[in-house]
Amino acid sequence: MTVPAITGVTARAVVTPLKRPLRNAFGVIDSGPLVLIDVTTDQGVTGHAYLFAYTRLALKPLVLLIEEIGDDLVGKPVAPFELQRMLDAKFRLLGWQGLVGMAVSGLDMAFWDALGQIAGKPVVDLLGGTALPVPAYDSYGVLDPVSDERVLRQSIVELGFRAIKTKGGHGDLSTDEQMVRGLRALLGPDVELMLDFNQSLDPAEAIRRIARLAPYDLTWIEEPVPQENLSGHAKVRKRSTVPIQAGENWWFPRGFAEAIAAGATDFIMPDLMKVGGITGWLNVAGQADAASIPMSSHILPEASAHVLAVTPTAHWLEVLDFAGAILSEPLQIIDGTLTARGPGLGLVWNESAVAKYQIT
Repeated sequence: MTVPAITGVTARAVVTPLKRPLRNAFGVIDSGPLVLIDVTTDQGVTGHAYLFAYTRLALKPLVLLIEEIGDDLVGKPVAPFELQRMLDAKFRLLGWQGLVGMAVSGLDMAFWDALGQIAGKPVVDLLGGTALPVPAYDSYGVLDPVSDERVLRQSIVELGFRAIKTKGGHGDLSTDEQMVRGLRALLGPDVELMLDFNQSLDPAEAIRRIARLAPYDLTWIEEPVPQENLSGHAKVRKRSTVPIQAGENWWFPRGFAEAIAAGATDFIMPDLMKVGGITGWLNVAGQADAASIPMSSHILPEASAHVLAVTPTAHWLEVLDFAGAILSEPLQIIDGTLTARGPGLGLVWNESAVAKYQIT
């Protein structure tokens, strides 16, 4: 196969509607601010990827940055490892965190999508794997066991999810305990329950809360303290009887190497748009395998289904659907699992919906 060359890069900002708002310790996410990336090639194929910007304030800077980087990529072969090496040199002095890291990661996913489309195969096949069902969990914001009973039962009965994640830290310990106790009673003993604090606690408070919540059979406690506080994570982990999960806010493979060396967590969950895309994920998957650490995904379920299928310590795939409103083929959850689709990453924009939700 002749290696394709990049002929152009474009980015568009959209704000998608959500089926349900996501309340966490710091507020409410009531829409999906996304950046859609398109990388055109000289073989007539366009690679697609998207980024979740968290806030509308980041949309225009991300679009501009991606297109500016793209101007320098025109004429370069679509070779993800070499392109990432080149971009590393380009941004070494500036650093890879923040918008730069997201832009580089998003472009990497689009490169792999283009290669998959040209080969006529899902990306998981290019990585040496097979598109197999990956166990998934349904991800929510703060839940109310009473008012959310119907939607939770629908998730478990109709979609077959065997794991649910909720948010904590939005109130005091008694608030967290009341929610977790009610959810465990509603879900029963056979559905796994995860609790995400979104970096909202200090180590002492995290230890105190986890001790109270541990009897409710939690699968993990996620990001109990600020993500950069690796020693704090290690301290909490040492005192916790519930496994600690973290990683969605650690940047690129080096960030995971430092966290693993610090003993910061029991499980890891890279975010494809912060870990360096698919190229960065593969590096971290090797680290997780060497350290025997179960590895899950954070958001971006469509692409995550491809990389988790080739991750030796694959654990759980997070289902949080920000892009369904602008995709021609939204997610298909079958018996609580998600299977990678192709060709490429299986992303096809619904252009009429994109036009409806696009902002300029």
